[in-house]
Amino acid sequence: MSDEFEGGWILLTNDDGIEAPGFRLLVQALNTAGHQIVAFAPHANNSAAGMRINLGTPMELRERKDLVESWGLDEKVNAKLFELEGTPCDTMIVALDGGLEHAVPGIRPRLVVSGVNLGPNMSQDSYHSGTMGAAREAGLYGMPAIASSYTSFDEDGMEVAIQATVELVELALSVLPNEPMNLRRPSVDLSEPHVSRWPVIPQIPAWNENPKSALRTAFIQGEMMLNLNVPPGWNGKASTTRLGMRWYRDAITFNSTENDETATFTIGAASIDHTPVLQSDCDTVGQGKASVTCLPVWPQTHPLALDDQLLTWALEASEGGYPAWLYN
Repeated sequence: MSDEFEGGWILLTNDDGIEAPGFRLLVQALNTAGHQIVAFAPHANNSAAGMRINLGTPMELRERKDLVESWGLDEKVNAKLFELEGTPCDTMIVALDGGLEHAVPGIRPRLVVSGVNLGPNMSQDSYHSGTMGAAREAGLYGMPAIASSYTSFDEDGMEVAIQATVELVELALSVLPNEPMNLRRPSVDLSEPHVSRWPVIPQIPAWNENPKSALRTAFIQGEMMLNLNVPPGWNGKASTTRLGMRWYRDAITFNSTENDETATFTIGAASIDHTPVLQSDCDTVGQGKASVTCLPVWPQTHPLALDDQLLTWALEASEGGYPAWLYN
């Protein structure tokens, strides 16, 4: 590592763009709390980009020293901000696959945080969200990652989501090493206790004696990510959740020409139907609590997928409502 930088950095991104209010507030809060941060964020809004990436398209990376000054950041704490002309997933691929080392040699982040997004990312949003897509992409590269969202589209009151995010970040840092253990996956160990043995289903799973340790390892090595959703007027409580069920209805509008030869469809505002589910993100947010969902990074049949039975232990919460495995 370069003598210029010490360890303990947090890598930030989002999907609303580097100048989005939620991103600015999170950067300022983490800086005030004394955390070293480096940002690789999209230059413009990329909401609902999912895991889209640009293939074969040159993307400019620019340092934004002007934001360090205008946001009033304490440079003694270390804050490096960069914008990329790409998607949220592009920012993680560029940063973790060599771009960060090229731009600021010596920085090896210990955690990725994506957000804070304006608007919820729950239920099937996990497939469309650029915020969650960036966190999942970081996990593919072996990095522990958190996605964070404020469940209102009105930025008023967003400070509660910033507070909850900083709390979760600091809790996660308490179980993470000072430098990443598995960045770019230099080794792959399919015998790790948290990894699924599918299609074999052992009678006694490898994690049986210590499921909390197995879940911590899964997070540290990028096989599991955290998804935080904070409602307006957050009551200060958190709950460990799974994805809930909600359904977007009447999401399209269309216009046609006079001769009906063509029609224009627009996907936009929709009504939302909610199906109650025990311990779900949607229900938890509806109760005024912050939802913390533990999500597998890899598809279910991938060799690095999390063991299905182990995921039931991911729903075990501490007294404070956060996942129990975050406490040694």
